[in-house]
Amino acid sequence: MIVGVPKEIKPDEYRVAMLPVGVEEMVRAGHQVLVQAGAGLGSGLADADYQKAGATLVQTGDEVFASADLVMKVKEPQPTEWPLIRPGQTVFTYFHFAASQALTQAMVDSGSTSVAYETLRDAHGRLPLLTPMSEVAGRMSIQEGAKYLEKPQMGRGILLGGVPGVPPAHITILGGGVVGANAAKIAAGFQADVAILDINMDRLRYLDDIMPANVNVLFSDRHVIKEELRLADLVIGSVLIPGAKAPNLVLKEDLKLMKPGSVIIDVAIDQGGCIETSQPTSHAQPTFVMDDVVHYCVTNMPGAVGRTSTFALCNVTLPWALKLANLGVEAAAKQFAPIAAAVNVHANEITNRAVAETFDMPYADRFES
Repeated sequence: MIVGVPKEIKPDEYRVAMLPVGVEEMVRAGHQVLVQAGAGLGSGLADADYQKAGATLVQTGDEVFASADLVMKVKEPQPTEWPLIRPGQTVFTYFHFAASQALTQAMVDSGSTSVAYETLRDAHGRLPLLTPMSEVAGRMSIQEGAKYLEKPQMGRGILLGGVPGVPPAHITILGGGVVGANAAKIAAGFQADVAILDINMDRLRYLDDIMPANVNVLFSDRHVIKEELRLADLVIGSVLIPGAKAPNLVLKEDLKLMKPGSVIIDVAIDQGGCIETSQPTSHAQPTFVMDDVVHYCVTNMPGAVGRTSTFALCNVTLPWALKLANLGVEAAAKQFAPIAAAVNVHANEITNRAVAETFDMPYADRFES
């Protein structure tokens, strides 16, 4: 099989979908790997590293898409890439379809197969290809929140940990999953006052056991959320419903409860956002202010730390990419339930129920059990 790795073209996206060691493993398995020149530079990986591993360098993304049977990417195909994707081709990447009906329709119309990192679910119900980027985004959320709470960034002028005699910032984390737990760990290290909200009591009990004393766990309901918004200097939105659009837990009218200059980091923006007022932003223009609240809604947060993120991502994607390359998508989906769960679009049909329901589009039960 010909496996292709194009350079990411989303603004300020510095990750790459395959490491040189991945190329070596693919070649050892009998596959040809095409890598676009410069694809790894944002992660500190030189073209020569890929050539030494056995890759064939090509100059343009068009050449990758034209020849590859399996395209490995990091971010969802951008509009200029949509016409390059052809029937029978498999694209393995983060799609986050629920955030874009246009992307969904484009992939349906293409006749290709969309295998989404974010819905590949293992036997324990975990999302192993989403987890490392959720870890990065969760940790980054506190880093970014600390920055945008500074007064020159339109924030309140709050130091997360306070100082002796001055209280620390109050951080409210909506969702106790991987993002939320990692955000809480970093926030706790800053000595902030942290609250994690979730509706899963088993998860809350677990977090209560492992978190330090300055992290409190709260059952999430409408009243608790509103009370936390009154207290919060920084709100982290980290809710995930795999494949589906994130629910709006904070409404526009709720912003008036928040302190002027407080900050929202909506990590769920890849899935449409869990704050009603969130709109996608970029690393070049990461924030906007609405009702005196700073909103940070960058859709590819981990892309800013490309070196860390690339290695973390490729560590987990390569074994599944090898299965797809060795068997082909249909055989791999039949043999491996996690891959079946990751196939969101196939042969002009939506094969992920949550994606279909998000846009009220037809659903085909080809792979899901």
